Order: sequence, then structure tokens, then C-alpha cells
Amino acid sequence: MSENRKVHFIPPRPVQREKRVGIYCRVSSNSMEQLNNLTNQVSAFTRLIAATPNWLLVDTYIDIASGKTGSKRKEFMRMLEDCQANNIEIVITKNISRFGRDTVEVLESLHKLREYNVRVIFEQEGLDTADTDSELMISIIESIAQAENESRSENIKWGYRRHAAQGTSKLYNRKCYGYENDTAGELIIKKDEAKNVRLIFELYLRGLSIIGIKRELEKRGIKTPTGKEKWSKRTIDVMLSNEKYIGLVRLLNAGENQEHYVSENNHPAIISKEQFEAVQIEKKKRSNVVKTEGGNKRRSRKYSSKIIKEK
Repeated sequence: MSENRKVHFIPPRPVQREKRVGIYCRVSSNSMEQLNNLTNQVSAFTRLIAATPNWLLVDTYIDIASGKTGSKRKEFMRMLEDCQANNIEIVITKNISRFGRDTVEVLESLHKLREYNVRVIFEQEGLDTADTDSELMISIIESIAQAENESRSENIKWGYRRHAAQGTSKLYNRKCYGYENDTAGELIIKKDEAKNVRLIFELYLRGLSIIGIKRELEKRGIKTPTGKEKWSKRTIDVMLSNEKYIGLVRLLNAGENQEHYVSENNHPAIISKEQFEAVQIEKKKRSNVVKTEGGNKRRSRKYSSKIIKEK
């Protein structure tokens, strides 16, 4: 036997057990675009798991549910149950906003999964709970969620502006008293209500105050837009300034100095432009608050609340 010979002990290599992986995906609707997006997500994650040594795809959890708090997510709950039962060790998902509907829900779910020793990977953000401590993860998630909420809000506003500019916004055909929607969703005149709208404008131009108009409508037994017997002064005042009655609709109008969109001849008019403008001029005259020479404000002349007889 050679004196230089050395014998080394080689311990057996532990068998590397496959990690059980689950995919979680959520889309907010079953539109074709959303479903295609869902298919692409599942396909990409399936390839990733197949290419990763010792990863084994166990199940895929898919929810088609709104992001609003309270909407049911049966597959998400099933995933949590499988994680608690130790059937899943790794969960991979697209991003934080798909995983939870708000910051609180995300953090609560991650806390549970940490207790179950389950690792969560957010592909889009490049976050892995196995590499991040709790406090840092909370801080990251809160900042990302805030940024996503701001981005979502801007996207919604952009969508409103785009549809308003293209004339495709459904808000152009939102009905009010005097109108209804036809089968195509377009505004058409509702004759019995339109008659009352014209009466309100006529009474105002004849000199009646808003209180006087209120009393006259109630005396005639004319119901409010919500079907009540008693009219409010505000309802009548708003109707007298509603440009929709001349066939015009403004969208995204935040003030006189702000850009917005106007759709003229959007629908049939109930009131003529001349009559409408006359009412606006009269309303300014009646704004019965004037300044005295000393700079104090006082009420000016009052308008009658009594009915003026038709000629």
C-alpha cells in the first residue's frame, strides 16, 4: 500500500426535492383583450417554471374579478388554502396590483404566506419575498401601490379625455329631466317632462321667482324629477341653467379657464337658445345682492312669487 495514499469520505448528496410552484393571475373582465393578456401571462410563467431547475408547476389559479374591495376571488382563496396545506411553496404572479386589490390586502396576504413559509415572486417589479425582509417589503409595496394608484387615476382621466375628444363618451348622452335614451342610447325628448321644462322657463321669464315657480308646480300637481310632490329650489335653479335643454353638452368642465369639450347639436333641444340666454341674463339681474356705497352687501329688489296670468 502506498504511503502517500489518502482516503477521503464523500458524504451522499442530499436529493434536491422539487419546489412546488403555483401561478396566480387576475384580470378585471372577460373582454377579449383581458383574456388574451391572461393567456400570455400563464404561458410565460409556465415556460419560466419549466426552465427553472427543481421547480414543479402544481397548479394555476385564475380569477376574473374586479379590483374593487369586496369582489369575490375564489381562486385566490383556494391558493391561500393550498399554501396553508403545504401544497404550494412558491407563488409567482405578474405584479402587486394583480395580487391584491389594495395595499392592506396585499400586506395581509403576504403576512399569511410568510407564516406558511411560502415565497412570493412579483415578476414585473422584480420582487422576491425570499430576498427581502419584512419591513423593506412593506415599504416597497406601499410606495409601488401609491405610484400605481396615481398612474391608474391618470389613465382613467386620460380615457375620459380621449372619449370626450372623439365624441364617443357615454356621458354625452346621460339623461336628465325632459329626456330619455332610445334603444341606441341616444337622447330623445320625453314629451310629458319637456312640457314641464318649457313651463319653468316661461314662468321665470314672466317674472316669477324660483319660490313662485316651486309653488305653481306643486299647485298643478307636477311631480319632481324623482317623483316627489314637493320641489326643491335648487332643482329648479339648476334646470334653468342646464345647457342640455338647448342641445349642448359640456364635458370635463372644471371652470371657465380650464380646457373642456363641448358637443353642440348633441341632441334635440327643448328650449330655444334665445329663450335660454334670456333666462341667464335675467338670472344675473336677479342676483339680488348688490354693494352699497360703503362697500356693504345688501339685498336688492325682490321678484314676485305670485303667478302672472297668461295673456
